[in-house]
Amino acid sequence: MTDKTPATTPAQGNFAPVGSPTYPVLFTIMAVVFILSNIGAAKGVQFGPILTDGGFFLFPVAYIVGDIISEVYGFKASRRVIFTTFLISAFASLSYWIIIILPPAEFYDGQEALTRTLGPVPLIVLASLVGFAVGQLSNAKIMVVMKNRSGERYLFGRIALSTLVGELLDTIAFSAIAATVIGIETFGQYVVFVLVGWVWKTAVELVFAPVTMWTIAKIKRAEPHYGAVVDA
Repeated sequence: MTDKTPATTPAQGNFAPVGSPTYPVLFTIMAVVFILSNIGAAKGVQFGPILTDGGFFLFPVAYIVGDIISEVYGFKASRRVIFTTFLISAFASLSYWIIIILPPAEFYDGQEALTRTLGPVPLIVLASLVGFAVGQLSNAKIMVVMKNRSGERYLFGRIALSTLVGELLDTIAFSAIAATVIGIETFGQYVVFVLVGWVWKTAVELVFAPVTMWTIAKIKRAEPHYGAVVDA
């Protein structure tokens, strides 16, 4: 008797469940990098005519980790990381504010420096939250939508397109709020700040795309239940 059951087509958009030890590690890296980049962003940095902030070398890492989470675990898992990171960052900002307003001891002579360093951080956090929400959510959504259409193929294309769109939206939103905080006063300086930030962060992600793709492949192979989640 001939088996006439049609061959099944491999499901597109396969993801891993979040119950593995790897997911919380990526979760932690995202949160730590985001908090550190917010502190660094309070400092304006200038290389000749190029204006940027002190967190410029950290923030691309958050997007690389975001790409890995989106590709392996899906949109819902990415959204959980993003929203939780927001809450952690807001708590950190509140902590900075409380530390600043606490009365200093007579022997403590660093109050002015502390206020100058951590005082702008709440505004930087606000800018980061807006930018990160727009950028990371669009980055994750593009990654997952493209994967649901093409399956496991075209990973570099997913990384490149999601990075271009996500980083652009993120940088525009962040810069609109944070520019004056770090000392940018003219529209020309703002445009330079946006373009430098976008080009830099996008370039870093694309340069490190082979490492990101290698890491994704390693995590997929290490996940015993990769493919158990069909849609995200």
